Amino acid sequence: MTTAETHDARARARNCRVCREELDPEPLLRYENMPGAAQHLPDARSLESDTGIELRVFQCPACGLIQLDNDPVPYHRDVIRAAAFSEGMQAFRLEQFREFIERHSLQRKKILEVGCGGGEYLAILQQLEVQAHGVENAPRSAAQCLEHGLQVTTGFVDGPAYDVPGSPFDAFFLLSFLEHIPNPVGTLKGVCHNIGHNAVGLVEVPNFDMVLQRNLFSEFTRDHLLYFTRQTLCTTLRLSGFDVLESDTVWFDYIISATVRRRPATDLSRFRGSQSKLVEEINCYVDQFPPKKVAIWGAGHQALAIIAMADLSHRIRYVVDSATFKQGRYTPATHLPIVSPESLAADPVDAIIVMAASYSDEVAQIIRDRHGATLQVAILRDFGLESA
Repeated sequence: MTTAETHDARARARNCRVCREELDPEPLLRYENMPGAAQHLPDARSLESDTGIELRVFQCPACGLIQLDNDPVPYHRDVIRAAAFSEGMQAFRLEQFREFIERHSLQRKKILEVGCGGGEYLAILQQLEVQAHGVENAPRSAAQCLEHGLQVTTGFVDGPAYDVPGSPFDAFFLLSFLEHIPNPVGTLKGVCHNIGHNAVGLVEVPNFDMVLQRNLFSEFTRDHLLYFTRQTLCTTLRLSGFDVLESDTVWFDYIISATVRRRPATDLSRFRGSQSKLVEEINCYVDQFPPKKVAIWGAGHQALAIIAMADLSHRIRYVVDSATFKQGRYTPATHLPIVSPESLAADPVDAIIVMAASYSDEVAQIIRDRHGATLQVAILRDFGLESA
């Protein structure tokens, strides 16, 4: 094996570029003597050193993403956008951007294009009522943008901690760029880091669903490491911190276009209020009885948590549970003995709180049948304690 071949073997990805699951040892497809790049084509002087490479096509067994295991092309961080010079594409983008801005009320807001190339799309955004910003890795392209009065910084969003000057942004565009990036989740998380909490985005990639439908076997190129279907694009976006609002195909089905929103943190603030209310309610109930004269029925996870939260370890006599494998043991953290139902007769208490989830009514009926009115019963409901 030559030095170049050894390097290539070491560079090959062994795990899915999105979900990190290990790829199968053998590819789905193998192409020999393929172009090493689709840009920066060889001239007459470099023909002698130009050699074909092997492309290996894998599908992740977990998330389903089709991908190459090759190392990326040297210019994978740069955006090279020949199609943007098409008059038809320019007209399409103008209408698409206008509609996106209106739908999400982005007038006068800050929009970031990640990988803006020479500013072809930023120039279109400048025609609309927004503050257009861009970030581009290629210094020459970034300089070209600045020469045309566009707001662009030189850089590449390569991970979750990357800071883009001017952030946070209200929206972002990532257009036909994600398929080049060896760590797409890292870049998307970096985008998430630079946008506001309610920010929206437009993410577009070539449509591999169409490639499959039309049997376009020649679509594989080292420039594109990733081959997204609508399903695998949505999976990638969700793994990266976004909710997918909608996805569709555009531009004669060649492009998958997904509208996303930064996923908000789930609001759990109500849990604290509910916890405080229930703890107070339980303690008030236990206070009605002499010390250690109240028991709890149920050693499931919810009951164990509530016993700990309400700090009942020194106030409850024992915990009853019908499961024999729990009897004779103790509640974790609070160390209350777990006993059989027969203990209610052998070592009686004045009251019992049933914490048996969906079995609570059944348990309460068993207690009433066996002990009648000699034992007060309360049931833990979603809303609090209820006398049975």
